[in-house]
Amino acid sequence: MTDTDLIEQSFAIAWSVLERTGELREPNWSANFLLDEIIERSRCGERRRLVLSNYAIDAYRRQPIKLVS
Repeated sequence: MTDTDLIEQSFAIAWSVLERTGELREPNWSANFLLDEIIERSRCGERRRLVLSNYAIDAYRRQPIKLVS
């Protein structure tokens, strides 16, 4: 599996989980955040797509929600 395939599959898993649970926020911000987390973790040597997607989901959920006034 190429790096691109690994990143794409990990992103698709993370996105679908967050979408199904109704946790996705602004789409562009969410996509960039998830990709950044997955890419960073893969650069550290992680090659398992479920670990990469779960790491990105956990990091996403830890982000504070910005309230609009």
